[in-house]
Amino acid sequence: MPFYSTSSRGGARIREEELISYKLYVAGKDIDGDAWVYTVSSRSLLEDVFTSVSLKRELERDPKSPAAHHPYVVGRCAVASAAAISLASKAAAEAAPAWGTHPLQQRMRLGTRFREELLARQDEFLRMLVAEAHPVKLARWELSCLLQVFSEESLGWYRAQMHTVFHHGGRQLIVRRVPDGVVAFNPPQNAPATSAALAVLALMAGNSVVVRAPRSIALSTMWLIRDVVAPLLEEIGAPLGVLNAICSNPKQTLDRWLADPLINDVFYIGGSAEGLRFEQRCVAAGKKPILELAGNDTIVVWRDADVSKAAQALCEAFYGSGQICMVPNCALVHPAVADTLINEVREQAARVRSGYPDDPDVLLSPVRRSERFFGLLSQALQQGAELVTGGGRTEVDGTLSSSGVFLQPTVVRVDGIANARTYDVVAEETFFPLLPIVVAEPGDDADLLERFIRFVNSNAYGLRNSLWAASEQIIDTFISRVTNGGLLKVNDSHIGFLPYLPSHGGTGLTGGAFGEANYPILKTSHLQGVSIARDINPVDAVFDC
Repeated sequence: MPFYSTSSRGGARIREEELISYKLYVAGKDIDGDAWVYTVSSRSLLEDVFTSVSLKRELERDPKSPAAHHPYVVGRCAVASAAAISLASKAAAEAAPAWGTHPLQQRMRLGTRFREELLARQDEFLRMLVAEAHPVKLARWELSCLLQVFSEESLGWYRAQMHTVFHHGGRQLIVRRVPDGVVAFNPPQNAPATSAALAVLALMAGNSVVVRAPRSIALSTMWLIRDVVAPLLEEIGAPLGVLNAICSNPKQTLDRWLADPLINDVFYIGGSAEGLRFEQRCVAAGKKPILELAGNDTIVVWRDADVSKAAQALCEAFYGSGQICMVPNCALVHPAVADTLINEVREQAARVRSGYPDDPDVLLSPVRRSERFFGLLSQALQQGAELVTGGGRTEVDGTLSSSGVFLQPTVVRVDGIANARTYDVVAEETFFPLLPIVVAEPGDDADLLERFIRFVNSNAYGLRNSLWAASEQIIDTFISRVTNGGLLKVNDSHIGFLPYLPSHGGTGLTGGAFGEANYPILKTSHLQGVSIARDINPVDAVFDC
C-alpha cells in the first residue's frame, strides 16, 4: 500500500504527487542536493522485489520518471555533494558558541518537548519505520527506547550530572559539563532514525550537530531530524545551524569529518572491526570517537531460575532476525536445568513469526544475505554442536523454502564451557536469528559460579549481560563481580529499556578503548570545575590549611 504523509508540520516536505521529499537541511534551510535516493515500501520488497528495485533504479536515473507515481514508492531524499558536507560542518561550527551559552534549563526543555512530540506523532514514527522494513511490533519497542531515554526521570538525572553547585570556604564551587562543540553523527542502517534521535542529547549538552542519514535508507532519519527536531529547536530559540542533516556517502562523509578541523566529536555506530579502525583515525586527527559497535551478549541461567521466563528473554535473540546489536547472542546454562530450558526455548522459538512488517504479530525481518548464517551453523555442527531447532529459510508465510528471504529461529546446543569460544557462533556477534546455548559441565555450584563469571568477564564484547536466578547470594555475587558490559540485568527482559539506565554503550569490542555505558549527553561534553571567590587572599588560600 502507498505511504502518504498526513502531517504538514516543519515545512520540509515538498508535495510532488503525494511523494514525500526531503532536501538537505543546512543552517536552517532546505537546500538542493546532487541527486536523489528513493525509498520503496518494505512490503513491496516482499511482494515483488524485481519491480521494487527497478523502480528505485529508474527514479535515481530519471527523477521525473512516471515511476514516482507507483504505489510502491514511498519517498526520496536529496544526496549531498562534498561541498554540502563541508557546508553543514561550517554551519554547525558557527552556531555552536551561541548555543553552548544557552541556559541549561532551556536546553533540557528540548528533551521534554521531544518526548511530547514523539507521543503526539507516534503513528507517523511507526509508519516511517515500517516503511523501512521494521516489524511494527519492534518499531514500538524502538519508540519505547526513546520514551525512556527522554523520560522525566532520565532527564532529571542528566540535569543533575550537568551542573552541580557547592559552597565552601567563602566560595561558590561548580562542577559542570560543557559542550565539546560540533558533534557528527553516523547512524547505522539497521536502526537509523532511533540512533539519529540520540543527537537530541548532544544538542541538550550544548553542542551543534551534523547528522548523516544513511544513503540506502535515509527517509526516517530525515523525517525525524527535519520534521520533528528542527521545529522544536526553533520553538526554544536555538540559533540556525545548530542542527544539520545530510544524506551522503558514508566513506566520503567520514573522511571529510576527520579532515575537518570544525568537527570535534564523531558518534560512530557500526561493526567492531571498522569501528576500531575508525577510532584510531579519530584519535590521530585529534577528535573524540564515540563508538557504538557490535554486541555479543550473554544470558546466564542458574539452576533456580524461572525457566519459562528465562526462555522468553532468550527468544529475544530472534527479534528482528537477530539484526539488532543488543539482543542476546549466547546463553550459558546450569546443567541442572539445561534440558528443561532448551525444550522451553524450542517451543517458544516456534512462535516467533515471519510476515509483512505491518502485521502486529510479526517479529522476524528479512535477511537478504544469509551465506554467513549457514557458514556459522555448519561450522558449529561440524565441531559437535547439536541442532535444536531451525536452520532453514522460509517464505513470508513461514513455509520452508530454499529461496526464502527469512531465516528460521535457530538454536544449537554446545556442551562444555571450556571450549565454547572455539565456536565462532559463541565467540562472535552473528547478527542472525542464531542462538547457541552453552551447557556447563556438571560440577560443584561454587566452582560453576566462578566459571560462569569468568566466562562473562572474558567476553571480548561488552554491551549487555543478563542473569536469571532466584538466590540472593548468586545475584549479589554476580552483580559484584561482573565488570563486562555497559548494562547488567537480573530476571528481566534483556532488550527492554528503563529510566535512568543506559540504552547504549559497552566495553571491549563494543565501545573501544574508551568504552562504557553511553549517555550521549555526557559523552559529548566534558567536565570542568569552577571556583568563584569573594574577598579571598590568594596567599592565605595557598598556605592556610
